[in-house]
Amino acid sequence: MTECKTTHGVKKLGCPHLNRGLAFTKEERAANGLEGLLPAAVSTGDEQVARVKEMMNRFERPLDKFLVLDSLHATDENLYFKMLVEHTDECMPLVYTPTVGEVCQKFSHIYRYPRGLFVSLEQKGRVAELIANCPQKDVDVIVVTDGQRILGLGDLGANGMGIPVGKLSLYTACAGINPAKTLPVTIDVGTNNPENLADPLYIGLRRERATGADFDELVDEFITEARRRWPNVLIQFEDFGNHNAFALLERYRDKILCFNDDIQGTAAVALAGVYSAVRVSGRKFSEQRFLFLGAGEAATGIADLIVDALVDEGMPREEARKHCALFDSKGLVTANRTGLAANKQPYAHDLPDCTTFLEAVKAIRPTGIVGVAAQPKAFNEEVLAEMAAINERPIIFALSNPTSRAECDAETAYRATEGRALFASGSPFAPVDVCGRHFVPRQGNNSYVFPGLGLGAVFANARMMPTGMFLTAARELAALVSEEDLAQGSLYPSLSEVRHVSMKIGAAVAAYAYEHGLAGNERPSDIEAAVADFMYRPE
Repeated sequence: MTECKTTHGVKKLGCPHLNRGLAFTKEERAANGLEGLLPAAVSTGDEQVARVKEMMNRFERPLDKFLVLDSLHATDENLYFKMLVEHTDECMPLVYTPTVGEVCQKFSHIYRYPRGLFVSLEQKGRVAELIANCPQKDVDVIVVTDGQRILGLGDLGANGMGIPVGKLSLYTACAGINPAKTLPVTIDVGTNNPENLADPLYIGLRRERATGADFDELVDEFITEARRRWPNVLIQFEDFGNHNAFALLERYRDKILCFNDDIQGTAAVALAGVYSAVRVSGRKFSEQRFLFLGAGEAATGIADLIVDALVDEGMPREEARKHCALFDSKGLVTANRTGLAANKQPYAHDLPDCTTFLEAVKAIRPTGIVGVAAQPKAFNEEVLAEMAAINERPIIFALSNPTSRAECDAETAYRATEGRALFASGSPFAPVDVCGRHFVPRQGNNSYVFPGLGLGAVFANARMMPTGMFLTAARELAALVSEEDLAQGSLYPSLSEVRHVSMKIGAAVAAYAYEHGLAGNERPSDIEAAVADFMYRPE
């Protein structure tokens, strides 16, 4: 994550943005003072990739494979992203879900290469100095976390830096955001995780997590100073705790270019999956009813976007909200409940009190269930069988990750519903042969959407990201699902197509910005061609 000002000799080899290793030609070696600093052989890009794959294949554990890629990321970014672009299906699960969960849990023990910006509570009042230390002249995208709610793993404190790093790798690999113009950030206000506090190798602040004014003022200072240096930067909030996530989005969404991927990105991906499921089931979108296992950022974010989509089709908002119900740690969220958080209140309907999820399924009779509470195996055979009894084609979205937190696996979903489930997951599952059919389940992975959303916003120099952009992204993604995909049970395109998907979503989001007066530059005559040309490509 350095901008290399000196680009000659050994310092060129030490700059990951500029180093090409054995791919430097003999002429380039002579011109850049590299003769003698590299072996005689000149390797093609394909030969370099083959060498990296050979190293990776020596290991069986995903974490070890990640460490091979991480070393490459720190030394030769071009080759790192060439690996990710050319071998997306193999590498994405290593640099992001599910492996990134283990990476974050062990981050303090595998930390080797400085990358990104750590903003500590101890440095409050001096954040401008920290940002001045960042070598990037330009930054297009920042992904920032405070590590309080990492995936389904809880408070990991400064170890959560693995998430912004992984997300930004996907911004580049999937959507062609220039890696030299990205910045992962961790806001370190402490941690309430006793294992972190007791770990002698923990890299973060050793104190209980700060809340209230201290937290708010530090985050505000960071955003103010980041935008002072990079006025057009897109800020993506990632894995903040529920209260802070909603509060930050509410505070900034109408003021700066920002979004929360856990709330809005997850929602767009899930809505796209719903659109695909509706195509298969033959039932109208307006006839769908959803029961969410969970009532936090992801659940209410998805519910809110479903409601927005129904309203966009002409349904009154109050009626649209009745199509979504929430089930939290205390049971079904109903109008009888008191002390509900603000995000739950719109979904507190006049419903019977249910203390188990199966009871709620029987009472509500949803067409789809959406798991976003990190409750492993909560969609058990009883729940799945009941969904199959209620619906000819039940929608089963087990979206929690990593894999260990999934509400059910693909095989269980298909077998318990006799192959009738319309299934999507947060983590990858292998193809399944059930009832004489071959199913290829695909992830409802945010990487289908957030890179393209960011690409479109950055390309158009957008001022902000309203709800319409997320509806646009969901519809564009759903439109890219082929009949062949649907026939094999896939509600999303192959991840191997993710750069094309991101380009299409980016172009659609940019078009929305131009059409709604949100862009800071002129609209090109051919948006798709211009967006494709804008995308970084590893050479």
